[in-house]
Amino acid sequence: MSKTATERIEIIDALRGFALAGILICHMVEQYIGALAPPSFYEATSSGIADQVVNAFIGIFLRGKFIALFSFLFGLSFFIQMDRGAQKGVAFGGRFLWRLLLLLLIGYVHSLFYRGDILTIYAMLGIFLIPFYKMENKWVLGFSALLFLGLGRYVIFYLTGDDHLFLDVDPTDQEAPRVLEYYNTLKNGSLWEVFATNAWDGHLDKMNYQYGIFGRGYFTFAFFLVGLYLGRSGFFKRFKEDKKLTQKILLWSSILLVVSIGITAGAFISLGPEVKMDNWVAMVGLTGMDLVNTAMTLIYIALFVMLYRKTKPEKWLAKLAPYGRMALTNYVMQSIVGTALLFGWGLGYLGEIPNRYTFLIAIVVILLQVWTSKLWLHYFYYGPLEWLWRSLTFSRFFQ
Repeated sequence: MSKTATERIEIIDALRGFALAGILICHMVEQYIGALAPPSFYEATSSGIADQVVNAFIGIFLRGKFIALFSFLFGLSFFIQMDRGAQKGVAFGGRFLWRLLLLLLIGYVHSLFYRGDILTIYAMLGIFLIPFYKMENKWVLGFSALLFLGLGRYVIFYLTGDDHLFLDVDPTDQEAPRVLEYYNTLKNGSLWEVFATNAWDGHLDKMNYQYGIFGRGYFTFAFFLVGLYLGRSGFFKRFKEDKKLTQKILLWSSILLVVSIGITAGAFISLGPEVKMDNWVAMVGLTGMDLVNTAMTLIYIALFVMLYRKTKPEKWLAKLAPYGRMALTNYVMQSIVGTALLFGWGLGYLGEIPNRYTFLIAIVVILLQVWTSKLWLHYFYYGPLEWLWRSLTFSRFFQ
């Protein structure tokens, strides 16, 4: 086995594969729209009880949690790369910036297919990780806590009210002309028409969601910092022995979950049936929702680690490791497969497949990608996009 191969930590790859599986299920059931859809779409895809159960399951257990887990792992990977550079006496900050630029380019190409691409956001936010690398833990955790508690959202709301940063639109109006126009483009447009609408407007729409009052970008960066912290602690190198930290994470996350559910419910119930995002109570409610996702994500990490300590669960969870090692390739490919199945430039089934079937399709795609990842890594050490990204990062050919 090569030195490079021995440096990988299997549980991190498996956890990344676990996160990617949850993301795929969410995106496939949402049918890769990456934006609001008209009411007719939701009526068609959630017509039966089974469809509504699937939607509720995803909303409660998957949506927002697995992308947060993916973000946590990005921060963890950042630390690992910077730390390995430091051990070799090499300052990796400049190389990491170049690596982010490459990720931005890969993400932009991916975003042409799927408007909800997260890689471009990671590339932009990743720049701000570099100053935190040498900061003390108390500052890393303190700033992440402020972001989790809604600091970014509150500042934006204080400065702009309910105005939007990049597009003057109502992000909750499902019957807005732009929503109908975009859906029609996905349903009936050519590949080039989809590319054209995603090339610029798609990013403006995403920036509204990431950095406006919904604040997903601030939430994402907070998880970057948590990943940095746990990487610095060396937890995943000794996770089998360090049981106390896992138990603490599980305990305090469970408490946070109960409290944040109460905050969310209290805020939105007090606003009545027609919730508007133009007041501070709504901002508190949105922060409560973020805290629910935070708590559940940390619970998933703790439970995953606990299971990985046991022989039989580890045997099964380790099957996700090749899938996670090829996360970049699999993330991009699942979007291309999903959009080819659903969008008009492909088979055109958008809005015609109920949730229960898109959920099953997602499971099939996950199983296929797990299998093909294992097969590919039997012959090659890197996935195709991982190889390209690494080769361009270091300007040399890797075998």
